Amino acid sequence: MKSATEDASLGISQASIVHDGQKLSERVQFIHEQTNSDALVEEYIEGREIYIGIAGNERLTSFPLWELNFGTLPDVMAGIATRKVKWDRKYQQKHGIDTGPARDLPEGLDRRVAQLARRIYRALSLSGYARIDLRLKPDGSVFVLEANANPNLAQIEDFATSALSAGVGYQALLERIMRLGLAYQAAWRET
Repeated sequence: MKSATEDASLGISQASIVHDGQKLSERVQFIHEQTNSDALVEEYIEGREIYIGIAGNERLTSFPLWELNFGTLPDVMAGIATRKVKWDRKYQQKHGIDTGPARDLPEGLDRRVAQLARRIYRALSLSGYARIDLRLKPDGSVFVLEANANPNLAQIEDFATSALSAGVGYQALLERIMRLGLAYQAAWRET
């Protein structure tokens, strides 16, 4: 459960995973009070957290699959990208939390996910760049968590580091995104 309007995992914590109606009601109230927004309730999907960056308007490029590694967090904790997991550098260092290339994937999964991500990108009429967040269950099935139309573009974050692993340096990535923005023609402008 998270805020329906806030970003960067605001309001997400281990307490976000609830198992009964009473806890659900309490957590919805907490989200209302803490973020002054509606609450978005989603089913928790156990599995590996995988990201794929997409860039383009008509012609799309997908970058290598990237994974959030939860490091040494205790098994009793759900693998969710809480605010601490995402943004607290001391917490990340303490628990060995990082992102990097997704390894040991089932054969052909990278191609299948890239195709799925491009279809989602087009279906949502995204442009410029985006990151599709997914869960990979132990049985190999893939669940889409969200399409992030404005992922963090910092040089050390997963979108840019994934692009770098595909041979697209940071300066070139930013220039490409700017060119895509300048070249984009919204459908409403064509009339």
